[in-house]
Amino acid sequence: MRLSEFWALMEQEFGSGYAVVVARSHALGALDSRTAAEALEGGVPPRQVWRAVCADLDVPDEHHYLPDPKRKD
Repeated sequence: MRLSEFWALMEQEFGSGYAVVVARSHALGALDSRTAAEALEGGVPPRQVWRAVCADLDVPDEHHYLPDPKRKD
């Protein structure tokens, strides 16, 4: 996962303004109580950070991925 995908998922789930607030303020137990922003800055892979966000904030399974742009519903 690229960092840009991480931020797209955060914005998809929390909204463009609130995603940054969540990333900078919510301590994630799975990441040694660091925030998502601190973990990313510390070199933790974006996928690992996203999984920690999903687990800690009960993100529904169907929101764990970006929509497939090729898929037409």
